[in-house]
Amino acid sequence: MKWKGRRKSGNLDDRRGMSTKGKVAAGGGVIAVIVILLQLFGGETGQQIAPIVEQINNSRTTTQQTTSRELTSAEQEMGDFMATVLADTEDVWNQLFRQNNLGDYKEPQMVLFTDVVNTRCGKASSASGPFYCPGDQKVYMDLAFFKELRTRFGAKGGDFAIAYVTAHEIGHHVQTLLGTSRQVQQAKQGRSQADANKLSVAQELQADFYAGLWAHYNKKYLDEGDIEEALSAAQAVGDDAIQKRTRGYVQPDSFTHGTSRQRMEWFMKGFRTGDMSQHDTFKAILN
Repeated sequence: MKWKGRRKSGNLDDRRGMSTKGKVAAGGGVIAVIVILLQLFGGETGQQIAPIVEQINNSRTTTQQTTSRELTSAEQEMGDFMATVLADTEDVWNQLFRQNNLGDYKEPQMVLFTDVVNTRCGKASSASGPFYCPGDQKVYMDLAFFKELRTRFGAKGGDFAIAYVTAHEIGHHVQTLLGTSRQVQQAKQGRSQADANKLSVAQELQADFYAGLWAHYNKKYLDEGDIEEALSAAQAVGDDAIQKRTRGYVQPDSFTHGTSRQRMEWFMKGFRTGDMSQHDTFKAILN
């Protein structure tokens, strides 16, 4: 992705030089692994993983120590990259909100952190992966996740895989602004778990569509192979791919994010059409 020398967002809060650590009681590591496997691309994380995160936190002793250090040159460059991607999402979504008469686009903040972070959705560890908190309308990322994405889940490396994940989480912010997230939570009430899961899948796939839509309007900055990097990441975190890797079998009723094929298809639909009106994943999934 062509990003160097371009505008960087002022909405990036880089906390990676600060690290809070404490002794971990037995059991916390197992729970953390479960969170990694089940909550990648966490969506409305404040509502989905808060109980699990709280369980992790309760397994830790209260002895904690906060340390700080200067970022390395490589870390500083990654921060510049994230600020540029965030700026790109701001430019695209400000434009799309105007074009579609959706009112003003409220730009979210992105927080880069290491180990543990406090949010309006509760305290979260790096094990939760990238997530969006609707309570404070911020995207949270521990960039160590992308190493996990490559080594644990077999995705290709590359800067555009990171950009895709960022755009997906920004997609959840768009859903919050448009009221989609609230409508999904209301629609889940009184439904079976299987039916509620279908709503979650539709919401996640719509965020993938929005990520593809962002990529469509960012084409002039793409390098050869960027879309393949995004598709590789989408394939790696499909529910079926994760379940096959971790369980050895697939249980469709438990899907909450969509299959690898669905995630890739909806990203590509956004990328190819550039048409926000094509975003109705709910009709496609629920019918």
